[in-house]
Amino acid sequence: MIGGVDRQLFGSALSAASQTHIKLFSRIQQGRAKLRAMNEPPVPDAVIESQILYYQARAVEYDEWFYRKGRYDYGEASNARWFAEAEEPIEALARMPQSAEVLEFAPGTGIWTERLAGMAAHVTAVDSSAEMLAINRAKLGALAEKVTYVEADIFQWQPDRLYDMVFFGFWLSHVPVERVRDFFDKVASALRPGGSLFFVDGRPEPTVTAADQQHPENGSQIMTRKLNDGRTFQVVKNFYATDDMERRFSDSGLRVEVRETATFFVYGFGAKVSG
Repeated sequence: MIGGVDRQLFGSALSAASQTHIKLFSRIQQGRAKLRAMNEPPVPDAVIESQILYYQARAVEYDEWFYRKGRYDYGEASNARWFAEAEEPIEALARMPQSAEVLEFAPGTGIWTERLAGMAAHVTAVDSSAEMLAINRAKLGALAEKVTYVEADIFQWQPDRLYDMVFFGFWLSHVPVERVRDFFDKVASALRPGGSLFFVDGRPEPTVTAADQQHPENGSQIMTRKLNDGRTFQVVKNFYATDDMERRFSDSGLRVEVRETATFFVYGFGAKVSG
């Protein structure tokens, strides 16, 4: 059970027609991602700065998204599917090997940090938002003693040690296409030989985001995000086909199996290739 919803009661499958629509929409968005890699100019630094400011400002309302509240509430049936599907990556993460040292990129408010701290001896959590990290620390309570919080721009930060596992949740889609290789190289450089990796993100389904905003159109990497008070920010938002992600991981020496849930999530797990 997650978010107070019993998936046995509400976890019914989508209709065949709805599933077909979702798959078609996903293929279109993923095809656009491939075109971006070839044709799109690099994301301006101003957009990266806007993205950082957005998550700093959004910290106090961030959990409304995951727990399907306010502008992210699509009704009982849709919310129930969300929580039921969220169990899939949660359970997959729980099956990962126990790790002494875990590095988490973009920990946000601690939705995943809490789980990682329960699995590992120590977690290093790197995020550009002091506001997010403060909420994360408060949410974890006593578990926060197992976490070292680092406020830093993930694109600029470099690991100074090796970790047994690297995790990033709902971060990859905010990495510009032209920076993905550098980020995956950074992940690989932070892992011990044979060290493990896990990530989770959203699929290009319209109801993953708020009802009053849309994913990028016309092949753009940039979308406009809105806060509850009406302020708007530009952020990066990219989607990738599963085989494209696996190839990109492999190019950086990471063997990762990528899976999708029926509607909302994509996740992957694997390891650094030794030697």
